[in-house]
Amino acid sequence: MPQVLCTALNTESGPHFPLLRQAGFDVTVAENPRSLFQPDILVKTAREVDAVIAGSEPWPRQVIEQLPRLRVLSRTGVGYDAIDLAACDDHKVVVATTPGVNHHAVAEHTLALLMGVARGFPERDQGVRSGHWVRVSTPRVMGRTLGLVGLGRIGQAVATRAIGLGMQVIAYDPFPNTLFAQQWKIELLPLDDLLSRSDYVSLHLPATADTKHLMNASRLARMKPGSVLINTARGVLVDEAALNDALRSGHLRGAGLDVFETEPLPLDSPLLQRENVLLSGHVAGLDDESQHDTLTMAADTIIQLSRGGWPEERIRNLSGIRDWKW
Repeated sequence: MPQVLCTALNTESGPHFPLLRQAGFDVTVAENPRSLFQPDILVKTAREVDAVIAGSEPWPRQVIEQLPRLRVLSRTGVGYDAIDLAACDDHKVVVATTPGVNHHAVAEHTLALLMGVARGFPERDQGVRSGHWVRVSTPRVMGRTLGLVGLGRIGQAVATRAIGLGMQVIAYDPFPNTLFAQQWKIELLPLDDLLSRSDYVSLHLPATADTKHLMNASRLARMKPGSVLINTARGVLVDEAALNDALRSGHLRGAGLDVFETEPLPLDSPLLQRENVLLSGHVAGLDDESQHDTLTMAADTIIQLSRGGWPEERIRNLSGIRDWKW
């Protein structure tokens, strides 16, 4: 019986279990998904499986090459920068994602972080807990400018919600959807112009060689004094040391971060000491509906591939595995 390991969820619940079992798979879960960030534990856990419904744990070459039985990595979500595609090509492992499923969840989380930082929730929460009620006014969000760095499916979902809050939305995207921008009256700008005009900057680009440390010290300095940075995309987009400096100096009023350069965020990170930073642990894309739909799609991908199907729109290493067989 083919074996499927689920590292994306550590409970035996969810729609993927009956789907896979009815299709003839034996399904197990990783008891401690966070431990799988250690390569040796990941290899030991996945050594006897044919397919994985993967979470955000890294899949480097040193892991892939020790798993000769592995045929499919079906990732919950749209990011796959933690997976070594070249290694998967070499070892004939299909890498798939679940596009078009979690953008509403990410958009809501993005605005939750934005509103939380805008209203000073980190400081106010700590103040109440320590018996000191902080009564300091904050700028109203309505009427402020939100700069979206990336106007894909998630950026668009953020844009429509922000416009509903009365914000002015501007955007940068290397390959913009001009029709959407025109429909919603979103001005498209070069990145540096966007940074200098935005009260809030929200990142929605994938992790690539070109976007690593996109927000470095130079670009953070170009941001409007007193502005706020939100990142629900990928941690490597932001130089965290430079961000900490910008927050410490007061150049930036705050930040809302769901993703980090190193995950989990090290406990010695200076960002943990910043009262003007609101943090969450790479969960922006996770709500009840998106979890159900991503797990369903991830399982369906494995089932289709096992039956000779080829869900091309979900596969991320097409060119390297054209001669792939289960």
